[in-house]
Amino acid sequence: MGTTASTAAAVTSRRESAAAAQGSRSGSSKSRSVSSSVSPMLSSTVNSVDDDGGSRREFVEPDYISDLPDECLASVFQSLSSADRNRCSLVCRRWLQIEGQSRHRLSLNAQSELLPAIPSLFSRFDSVTKLALKCDRRSASLGDDALVLISRRCPNLTRLKLRACRELTDAGMEAFAKNCKGLKKLSCGSCTFGSRAMNAVLENCSSLEELSVKRLRGITEPASAEPIGPGAAAPSLRTICLKELYNGQCFSSLILGAKNLRTLKLFRCSGDWDRLFQLVAERAAGGSGAPSIVEIHLERLQISDVGLQAISNCSNLEILHLVKTPECTDLGLIAISERCKLLRKLHIDGWKANRIGDDGLIGVAKGCPNLQELVLIGVNPTKLSLEMLASNCLNLERLALCGSDTVGDPEISCIAAKCVALKKLCIKGCPVSDHGMEALASGCPNLVKVKVKKCKGVTSEGGDWLRQIRVSLAVNLDTGDTDHQDASASDGGAQDNGLEFPPMIVHNAGGVAVAGAASSSTGRSTSFKSRLGLFSGRSFVACTLRKWTGGNTSARHG
Repeated sequence: MGTTASTAAAVTSRRESAAAAQGSRSGSSKSRSVSSSVSPMLSSTVNSVDDDGGSRREFVEPDYISDLPDECLASVFQSLSSADRNRCSLVCRRWLQIEGQSRHRLSLNAQSELLPAIPSLFSRFDSVTKLALKCDRRSASLGDDALVLISRRCPNLTRLKLRACRELTDAGMEAFAKNCKGLKKLSCGSCTFGSRAMNAVLENCSSLEELSVKRLRGITEPASAEPIGPGAAAPSLRTICLKELYNGQCFSSLILGAKNLRTLKLFRCSGDWDRLFQLVAERAAGGSGAPSIVEIHLERLQISDVGLQAISNCSNLEILHLVKTPECTDLGLIAISERCKLLRKLHIDGWKANRIGDDGLIGVAKGCPNLQELVLIGVNPTKLSLEMLASNCLNLERLALCGSDTVGDPEISCIAAKCVALKKLCIKGCPVSDHGMEALASGCPNLVKVKVKKCKGVTSEGGDWLRQIRVSLAVNLDTGDTDHQDASASDGGAQDNGLEFPPMIVHNAGGVAVAGAASSSTGRSTSFKSRLGLFSGRSFVACTLRKWTGGNTSARHG
């Protein structure tokens, strides 16, 4: 009896001991759960069994994340998307601080309500060097006070993008320029300031390298407008892009004074531009011009063969886009080909004017042996010029033929037989059939991608057959009749590339959103590179014609 009672007491004691241990483990688990919900950097407690005595002892797991230096965490954050960075900033106060201090790009909704939040915003994001301020056209934008306050908080800004900030005036831009003298890239669109603001930027920001201006509404009368430039920034300017300006020729002094200019893009700007390029040529001949220009984009511009002959004096020219310039003919293109021997990329949208054809292309074939990329839209080349291009331009890797009435199966067969180096081919809206696809099956040994769109003679069976014969060839076939004006042969939005800042949703210290990212843009550059996908670095550059008034909206994060 005594033995039984003693045994029962021992069992009860062991059960109580086990229950206590279980409670301890449960409590510890709850504690870890609560701790981890507060911060991932709080250490957790883990139980361990002592084999000798059967007792349990506790030890603390090392917290490696807390040991990471701030610089390492900042490096990790910079490899994350904007959304993930925002989530990380909510983890704990240390992460909030590090994430804010390591954020160099910021895109804000530039409505008038932003002004009260500016001090707290830029106290957290005190290392911003690239800023985008975008306002919806139906909203009141921030004004001079806000821009001046931002310039005081961010004196190290190197890039600024302004979109639809209609309340900004010349005075506000002038104050900004005096506070942010290290600015290197400025892009402004649909703003209402004028010549005085632009001259203030050019005079105070002597390191300015890229200037992009679109729909600047502050200059109404070109004849009476104050000339813009050249200013202190003229020697450092590398890229000038003017788009949709009624008064674009006010920038002539700047273009002429930028001795180290490498890229000039003029899109849909009114006025006769032949005289400007003649002046550029005269200064280049006298040693004071801009012989360093390597890239010129002209779209919907009043320029003739006179202007092209002047451009031919830019002997270092490598990239030329002629889009919807109906006064340009074979004579102007021949002048370019005779003197611009380094030409690598040529885009021509002839607008079906039939003013550029075989003669001009044969001139290119004879004079530009380094040609690597050729895009022809609304141009009617024949087998004669295509054969000459294939024979003389041995480095031709990318070719686009769109909307041509003369490119049929014989021309495709010629390309297949002669273009040995060709890697990417786009054919759109041409009278090509399955016989042309058969020619590609045995030609162009280096071809890796072919895109055929709206060629009614090419069937899905022909595309499938080509895929079977050349397994490694990427064949993109679209036989649909729906007319999608995908993109422009010219890089209609590329002037903003260097200035396109990823948007983000910003929070104050309490995690409350104070300004949403305004990521709406014209989207032409994005659509240009992504939809048709022909020739743009990693993917194809678009080769079909996009409606001018069309646009899409894209949101970028990073």
